[in-house]
Amino acid sequence: MHTRLAIEHDFPLKSLNTFGIDAKARRYLRVAGPADLAAVMADPALSALPRLLLGGGSNVLLTRDFDGLVLHMAGAGKDIVGDTGTHVLVRGAAGENWHGFVQYTLAQGLGGLENMSLIPGTLGAAPIQNIGAYGAEIKDVFHSLTAFDMASGALRTMTAAECRFGYRDSVFKHAEGQGLAIIDVTFALPRNWQPNLRYAELAQALLDAGIEQPTAQQVSDTVVAIRRRKLPDPAVIGNAGSFFKNPVVSGAECARLLERFPALVHHAQPDGSEKLAAGWLIDQCGWKGKHLGAAGVYPKQALVLVNNGGASGADVLALARAIQADVHERYGVMLDPEPVFV
Repeated sequence: MHTRLAIEHDFPLKSLNTFGIDAKARRYLRVAGPADLAAVMADPALSALPRLLLGGGSNVLLTRDFDGLVLHMAGAGKDIVGDTGTHVLVRGAAGENWHGFVQYTLAQGLGGLENMSLIPGTLGAAPIQNIGAYGAEIKDVFHSLTAFDMASGALRTMTAAECRFGYRDSVFKHAEGQGLAIIDVTFALPRNWQPNLRYAELAQALLDAGIEQPTAQQVSDTVVAIRRRKLPDPAVIGNAGSFFKNPVVSGAECARLLERFPALVHHAQPDGSEKLAAGWLIDQCGWKGKHLGAAGVYPKQALVLVNNGGASGADVLALARAIQADVHERYGVMLDPEPVFV
C-alpha cells in the first residue's frame, strides 16, 4: 500500500452524510487534491477496491456499510481567476462548503448564486446534481470545471456542454462520468446583475419586506429565511433536503390528471411538458408528518424525508418505496429520488 496516503480503516461515516446514517467505510482517505487520487490509482491494492466519492454527503443515502474505499473530496480554496468584461470568473475547490462559497461571491460584490443560498453540500458536488432552487440552477452560471479521470490519471477541463446538465442531472450521474472526480469548479458571474425573481414565493417575500429593488445579498438573505422556515437543519434533524425530483409529464398526461384532480399543482415547461410538484403529490397521499419507524416525512415539507433518530438507510429506503407506491397508485406517476443510494 502507498506509504504517503493516510488510509483509515473501518471509518465511521455518520458525520459525513447529512442523513446521519451510522455506516462505516472499509477504507477511507481524505483527498486534498489530484495528487492523492493519482497515488490511489498507482497503488494496485487500493485501485482494485470499489470507490465512493463523498463531498458533504448531502445527496447520498447509505443503505449499508461500504466495503471499499471512500474518497472524501476535501480540497479547499477559492478566488477570482478571470474577467471577460461581461462576467467575472470565480473558482472554488471541490471541498469548499457551497453556502460559504455563495457568501464569498456576494462579499466580492458578485451576484448570480444567491437564489441557491443555504443548499447543503460542497462545491464539488453541486455540478453533479446540477443543484438549483428558486428559479436558478448551476448550469445558468457555470463556466467550467476540472476533473481527475480515474482511468487515465489525467486532469480534464470540462465545459457546460461536456457536463451535459439536465434537471438534477449531469454526465457525472451516468456510466461515462462515474470515473471522474471533480477537483474545482469555475463560475461566470455577470457584471450586469439582475435579480432572478421568477419564483413567486421569493418575489412575494421580498415585496412583503418592502424591498422592490433587491440587492443580491438581500435576495440571498430572503432565500435563507424561507429555507430555514420550511426545511429542517441537517445538523438537528438528519435529512438530504428534497428527496424526490419533481416529475415531468407530457402536456397531454397533465391534462388527463387535471380532469381527475383539478387542484393538481403543475408548471408549464418551455418544451410543452409539465412539471408536477412532488411535495403536493406526497402530501395528498397523506404522508406529511407520518413515519415508518425512525424514518419520517417532515411535517412542514412533504418532499423532505428525515431521520428522527437512529434510522438506518434501510428504514429511509423502505419509507421512500412506500411513498413511491402510493403516489404511483393514485396518480400513475413514479417519483424518482434525488439522492444516490449506496
